[in-house]
Amino acid sequence: MSAADFLLAPEVQKLLKVVFAAPTNGFSVAELARKAKLNADEVERTQEHLLKCGILTRRKSEADEPETVEANTSFVFYNELRSIALKSFAAAEPIRAMLRSKFKDSVLRAFVLGEDEDATVQLVVVHGRLVPDESEMSIACRKLSVSIGRHLNVHVISSAKYAALTPGDDLGARLADLSAVEIVSQGETKAKPAVEREGLLQSARKRLAALARR
Repeated sequence: MSAADFLLAPEVQKLLKVVFAAPTNGFSVAELARKAKLNADEVERTQEHLLKCGILTRRKSEADEPETVEANTSFVFYNELRSIALKSFAAAEPIRAMLRSKFKDSVLRAFVLGEDEDATVQLVVVHGRLVPDESEMSIACRKLSVSIGRHLNVHVISSAKYAALTPGDDLGARLADLSAVEIVSQGETKAKPAVEREGLLQSARKRLAALARR
């Protein structure tokens, strides 16, 4: 299996989405088929490819239990592959879909900062003129957490605060890190940028300029 096959094959993505969500768990063919929404033949065929590549490993099972596989955490590229999965099909895509459907009028931009050791995905949401309803956002994130097998820690900030961030700020530094991925860009939703309020000095200058033209 080539690198392109790994990244692009839908069966591989569905299988690894399940396995990487719980890398220390063992999964039988039947369980993988149910969770990944594939048939048993697709699971067995894809599973064998991933076993040969070293991405998965077999787990010893009792005599009366079905054979299971799990993520091979000793695989040389395990961390990189799991990171790719997080940023693409395993977490970023479901989060993007949720934000763009349920909060399309308020979410201006959104970023996945990465995943903590306790499998918590750090998400930054930048809102426009409308602020996402806190209760609705909390409920949507809880439901999504169950489906992707990860907790979500959401930071909601205004577009003005986002614009004011610098690399010296903790959040600004994390957004500038190469591990941060923008999953919703400005213009992809119906959210409108907030109207900036003029400062007193800028407002006074405009008034003076208007008077001077009279």
